[in-house]
Amino acid sequence: MAERDIDYFQLVKEDRIHTSVYTSSAIFRDEMERIFHRGWVYVGHRGEVPNRGDFRLKRIGLQPVIMVRDQNGVVQLLLNRCRHRGATVCQEAQGNTRSFRCMYHGWTYQLSGELSGVPGADGYGEGFDRSQLSLLRVPRVEEYRGFIFASLSPAGVSLEEHLGRTRHEIDMFVGGSDADEVEVVSGIHKYSYQGNWKLAAENSMDGYHAAIVHASFGQALMDKIRMTEGGAEERSNRDIASFRGNTKDLGNGHVMLDYKLRIYDSLNGDPTPTVRATTAEGQARLQALVESFGEGRAHNMLREGGTHTFIFPNLILIGIQMRVLQPISADRTEVCLYPTLLKWLSPEVNRIRLRSHEAFFGSASFGGPDDSEIFERVQDGCAVELEPWQQLSRGLHRERQEDGVILGDLSDEVTQRGIWRQWKKVMMQRGPLDHARKRSGNGRAVAGPQG
Repeated sequence: MAERDIDYFQLVKEDRIHTSVYTSSAIFRDEMERIFHRGWVYVGHRGEVPNRGDFRLKRIGLQPVIMVRDQNGVVQLLLNRCRHRGATVCQEAQGNTRSFRCMYHGWTYQLSGELSGVPGADGYGEGFDRSQLSLLRVPRVEEYRGFIFASLSPAGVSLEEHLGRTRHEIDMFVGGSDADEVEVVSGIHKYSYQGNWKLAAENSMDGYHAAIVHASFGQALMDKIRMTEGGAEERSNRDIASFRGNTKDLGNGHVMLDYKLRIYDSLNGDPTPTVRATTAEGQARLQALVESFGEGRAHNMLREGGTHTFIFPNLILIGIQMRVLQPISADRTEVCLYPTLLKWLSPEVNRIRLRSHEAFFGSASFGGPDDSEIFERVQDGCAVELEPWQQLSRGLHRERQEDGVILGDLSDEVTQRGIWRQWKKVMMQRGPLDHARKRSGNGRAVAGPQG
């Protein structure tokens, strides 16, 4: 097959996509450059590194990054590569340290990245300037309510432009809390699957599959309700088959499932705690939510989560978790789930937040393992090349717009079309690296449709 540029316009149609978008290693390499390195990517929350010296290893695309709170209390994003011979300077996934030391030749760096120690520095001569050899910092880093986004490109749209309407959803996720009122120290649920990263993005905003893929959870929930006092009324209020809501395309690839009721029940005998705040600031935030949504919904939002949103390309806010997608290759993905607590909520409410998260999203839960199995089945199915198209047409005929937002029914594929619309837009944009490849004769191609 002759090498040529990939025709992204032909791979994504309004109502279908070509399966090569899940399987092609050439497309995956372009995604890393055009989406994960050039655009805004979610990296982490400052609540993960609450103390000076706290660090966590992250990645932007495939590039290793250290997120660390430095000696001055500033959260830094440092590329994890010694400036001498290129070895990583940090191997532990998380911890607390006073400095970073390369174990190859002993070069040592401060938490802010400055080179502070070089064994046998006189061997480099008088012109050696250690001030020019700090760990590289990520060129652009911005925060919103403690959510840290970054871009490896020194220029581009602002984070505010990128986030758009999702800022409101982040507000809902944290209950209006300030950055330092959010705790992200309860551990991580981490898993991987043999499939493309976009499968998890699409599925997380899919209102069509839940009653089928997660039928066992729905049945367990109904069984629990039937055995409790007042079960008939509770069953009527929480029947998983009667959910009503909307799919929404918020623009820029950000999409959401907007429904009034969320059920992430711990499925144990614990009583549902009354939501209460433990600080004056927290009481003000709770009161603001009650005034906006009513007491019942406000309390439910704080116990089980206030939004269900995908922020392009790699952050998913569901329940109380920040779910981060980490592409490894075209057919392998790592997923990290970070449950969050709010410092101003009472301990019993934070406890039920964690128990509910574990029941549906944990390693041995009702939800997560089901979805991973489906991802791998889809990836296997992509090997069928006779008719290499997947349908995304559900609800296309009944889409509508309100205030610039595209809406559909809860089971419609509005969300998937919104993700792919942005993916196509970004993948069709060319940058300096693309032109350099073309000049050097390193263009790549995949077999694609011709019409």
